[in-house]
Amino acid sequence: MRLLDIGFGNMINSDRVIALVSADAAPTKRIISAAREKNLAVDATCGKKTKSVFIMDSGHVVLSAKTPDRLGRIGSENKEDETFTESEA
Repeated sequence: MRLLDIGFGNMINSDRVIALVSADAAPTKRIISAAREKNLAVDATCGKKTKSVFIMDSGHVVLSAKTPDRLGRIGSENKEDETFTESEA
């Protein structure tokens, strides 16, 4: 299991991520809205503006305040059982 820091001390299993998308697009906003109706949305923004959205293989939608480019590549060639973090600049 590889953990990805998505901001504010929140981490997700990067092996379960299907897609990482920007929250600005209209289709993404519809996905978020549908996930909220089904109680499958996980808000990890801590009150900040949502900038990126993770689509998980379980159907959950995880919202993050970090931009997709700051989160970096998910399926990188790093070792398994390693925690990936990005320092807040």
